[in-house]
Amino acid sequence: NGVMSGLMQMLLLKVSAHITEQLGMAPGGEFREAFKEASKVPFCKFHLGDRPIPVTFKRAIAALSFWQKVKLAWGLCFLSDPISKDDVEKCKQKDLLEQMMAEMIGEFPDLHRTIVSERDVYLTYMLKQAAKQIELPRASETEPRQYIPSVVVGVVGMGHVPGIEKNWNSDLNIQEIMSVPPPSASSKIFRFVIKATVFGLMGYGCYRIAQRTVRFILSTPAAQSYLQKLTEVRPQ
Repeated sequence: NGVMSGLMQMLLLKVSAHITEQLGMAPGGEFREAFKEASKVPFCKFHLGDRPIPVTFKRAIAALSFWQKVKLAWGLCFLSDPISKDDVEKCKQKDLLEQMMAEMIGEFPDLHRTIVSERDVYLTYMLKQAAKQIELPRASETEPRQYIPSVVVGVVGMGHVPGIEKNWNSDLNIQEIMSVPPPSASSKIFRFVIKATVFGLMGYGCYRIAQRTVRFILSTPAAQSYLQKLTEVRPQ
């Protein structure tokens, strides 16, 4: 998925591991439980309704400036704050959740837009598609169309509920939020510098290793004896 996207995924996995270690349970348990319950209902269709992770990561990374990326990566690398089950219960309170979201908007507004607001739109769109009325089969073309309502259960993160409620009655288009913007000129230059540095260090390392290997081989008695014989043969 690209170097930056891959690094971001690694950092978020580190955060997930930290939460799991602190609470003794892995994040995302509500989605696993929803899948188990859906499998018990006859004829129930299960949909993964979130935007694909690579698209979200690439759009999020493209929205951040270089220094914002460094700041975010630094914060994720050194995340060590203790988390208790009481802290999780507090996060379920609407006012505290809204406060946390407001802090995120203030510090990383572009990140909030791509990770939260755009996914609010995508989740709303997918839920509305699933909630469309179901047309009953007709015996003939002349028979009037009949519909029955769909029964839909949507399981989403608490932070997405206000956005879904806000977007529910709007005409939504997800084409724009599914596109990945091309890398900027600065990111291309930065990527080229990083690659050139890495390959340059690798080439220099190989050169030094080869140089030392040749010196070691030439210093062995067998090599010295062979070189002496060559020098004796040349004058003849």
